[in-house]
Amino acid sequence: MSLDLHFILFLLLRMAIAAAFVVTASVITERSGPVIGALVATLPISAGPSYVFLALDHDAAFIAQGALSSLPVNAATIVLGLTYVVLAQRNNLLVSAGSAVAVWIVLASIIRLFDWTLAAGLVVNLVAFGICIPLLARYRHVKMPLVTRRWYDIPFRASLVATLVAIVVSTSGWVGPRVSGVIALYPIVFTSMMVILHPRIGGPPTAAVLANSAWGLLGFGMAIAVLHLGAANFGSAIGLSMGLATCIAWNLTLWWNGRRKRLAAAAS
Repeated sequence: MSLDLHFILFLLLRMAIAAAFVVTASVITERSGPVIGALVATLPISAGPSYVFLALDHDAAFIAQGALSSLPVNAATIVLGLTYVVLAQRNNLLVSAGSAVAVWIVLASIIRLFDWTLAAGLVVNLVAFGICIPLLARYRHVKMPLVTRRWYDIPFRASLVATLVAIVVSTSGWVGPRVSGVIALYPIVFTSMMVILHPRIGGPPTAAVLANSAWGLLGFGMAIAVLHLGAANFGSAIGLSMGLATCIAWNLTLWWNGRRKRLAAAAS
């Protein structure tokens, strides 16, 4: 087998694996309502596979440096979420999602111009989330209507994440860790939910999923910081495992805390 054919087949396998993660998580999101859906959506189901595949091709220093660029991009994602949530209350998909993605691209383009430190990335996240979480709170409580799936849903989501993985993996060698870290954090799951759910159930219910994701996304930012520290000190495999464990533990804590509050309210 030629080297080029081997690369193409391996790339296709990576794309298929990543797509399967995102499609599964998206289906769970639709069936679980905005709260559970938001917790699933903020797991590393898109960025995770991208980073795993980067770790297969590059050393731990590359992964640690990429995570430093990914950390401020997480702050850009919560701004994307706020932009969409506010606009989706009264506007159509094109205006709401288009404006949100445009905001993310502008912020990500600015972020990639700088060499980020861990402290600077954490500060940017704290400021962004400190502003956005209170603003998103009023949009969280909307009943999720029944979603009727269409034939193109799964292929559409699969193609989005597969394309992202292909871009990250195939360009990482020449764009370097900084740009790879930015691209890997593109919010594929949020974008697919906007595009698919908004035309069917309307802006406010779709926005509720993103609004409920704010706290989960904050934990995702912490997981990126843990990934950087873990990869820099213990290697890529341990760093990735530590980042994933942080994300899961954070989201499980959010779920348990929400469940405890609901039980207390029901008992009172």
